Amino acid sequence: MTSFKLKVSAVAALLGAISLLTACSPAQTNQVAHAQSMQENVADNSYPYSEGDNIPALAYMEHDEVYNPEAVIPPQCYTKTEGVNNPCYACHQSYDRNEARPNQMGDGSLQGNYEFSDVGLSNSWKNLFIDRREMISNIDDEYIDVWVDQDNYQNAIAQDTNSQDNKPAEHIQQLPENMHLDNLARPALAFEENGLAKDGSFWVAYNYKPFPSTFWPTNGSFGDAMIRLPKAFREVNGEVNESIYFLNLAAVELAIKDLPSIQIFEFDETLHKIDVNADGQLTNSVTQLVKPSHYFGDANEIELARMLYPQESEFLHTVRYLAEDENGELVPSKRMKEVRYMQKHLFRNRQSLASAYYAEAKDKHFEQLPQTRYLGERGIDNGFGWTINAYIENSDGRLRPQHEQELAFCNGCHKSVGATFDQTFSFARKAPGSIGWGYSNLKKLQDAPNIGEQVGEYLTYMERVNGGDEFRQNKEMLARWFTEEGKLDTQKVAQAPNIHALIVPSSGRARDLNKAYYTIVQEQSYLFGRDATITKATNVLEHIDAEQAPLLDEHQHTWDMRLDWHTQEAVELVKED
Repeated sequence: MTSFKLKVSAVAALLGAISLLTACSPAQTNQVAHAQSMQENVADNSYPYSEGDNIPALAYMEHDEVYNPEAVIPPQCYTKTEGVNNPCYACHQSYDRNEARPNQMGDGSLQGNYEFSDVGLSNSWKNLFIDRREMISNIDDEYIDVWVDQDNYQNAIAQDTNSQDNKPAEHIQQLPENMHLDNLARPALAFEENGLAKDGSFWVAYNYKPFPSTFWPTNGSFGDAMIRLPKAFREVNGEVNESIYFLNLAAVELAIKDLPSIQIFEFDETLHKIDVNADGQLTNSVTQLVKPSHYFGDANEIELARMLYPQESEFLHTVRYLAEDENGELVPSKRMKEVRYMQKHLFRNRQSLASAYYAEAKDKHFEQLPQTRYLGERGIDNGFGWTINAYIENSDGRLRPQHEQELAFCNGCHKSVGATFDQTFSFARKAPGSIGWGYSNLKKLQDAPNIGEQVGEYLTYMERVNGGDEFRQNKEMLARWFTEEGKLDTQKVAQAPNIHALIVPSSGRARDLNKAYYTIVQEQSYLFGRDATITKATNVLEHIDAEQAPLLDEHQHTWDMRLDWHTQEAVELVKED
């Protein structure tokens, strides 16, 4: 058996990370010196890849050999449910056709049936079945802390000012301009309090409730999200107008969430001669927007489309390690695991989308494997009007474009999933109105229930899953929120002060998760799975028996990912902060 060795030594990796910095603080310099002194403890780990079937992921990409034709099936879909533990409902939903939603996927049946292709019946996410405890035991705490504290984003968007032709340095992979946001690694420097980017890029950060439960920090990563509307939506007569921009952002929120009205920042109706609260008069300080028929400013000829974004809407999303600040509190790291981007390049109305869903269903009926349309450096086309692109860490920590096969993974969530709104997740889960604008802050959010439910969403999820993650292997969550008999302590969960207290791990678990993911970075084995599991997954199927139903009828659920933020507790907590 030929082992695939660690690609770079600890010192080489660390120095590569440090080289990305524009400056290094004295504390960081000391950490580097310490890391250099312990390099022998980190190097020479053997990684579990061998010749034959266990070819390294890089080899598949180098030779353009498809490793997983069903990369659109996420790892979570292989969870052992034992007929009763249901994480499936969060994605797979079918809604009443009388609602006339643009999303017509209607895949709620997947809660009760495995509808996989023959290829998909075998679980290709083999990183789930690797025990990484020995690997991470040789990685020093201080070493990983230095690693996650480096900013690998800013240099990836900066121009080399020493170059006469102003071209980027060759050794740094430049992110496309549409993925640029100055100081994004340091949100306090990047955004105004209202979420507007300070660099003039017009990205706006919003605070949203992380989707259960892969996006909970306790299961590996912090995430954030930004939205940007096209030029016409932020201008009046060709001039930038911030008030109109936020009014249009609020209108988009009304469209996606299908709400009649929403709270907005103070707006002067007399200045703009627009009656936004529809009370029949113009007032100089209005804080309520009633759903209009059209957008505002230079976008005033564009109609609101129910549950759909306007054409050329953009999203930026970063996935980060778990870092510890000077107060010992866990926060998103400066280092980014991934930078993800979506642009709605083509507006498709409900009727047009219906044909896309029909084509998808027809291909599946005739057992056609899913196709990913690759657009070169622009990313991929999801077939529903969206361009998707993403960058990910190279083994030296720099951000690199994701390979076509790695990008195919994105279609698993952003193509045809029953629960989504216009192929997206986070914006429909944004904290309501003006209180939801600003960089992600989990301490500002309570465990609000979903629409049509009375109990907190996360409490409900953990009860239905019988764990703190899809795989029911997060032992810390089980110890914190479940009794010794394995039952969810619903009273304890309900009394949590905010969702930060519910879903952010201890510093010890955070470091282990950081180390586990770091080993995947060194392997560059993203094709085999990106979940930073520490131990081998035991509640995951390696092969599916299509004759066996995933869940009994009584354990299947109807669910809407939108949240009922109008519970008194949820709104008051946000206002108090």
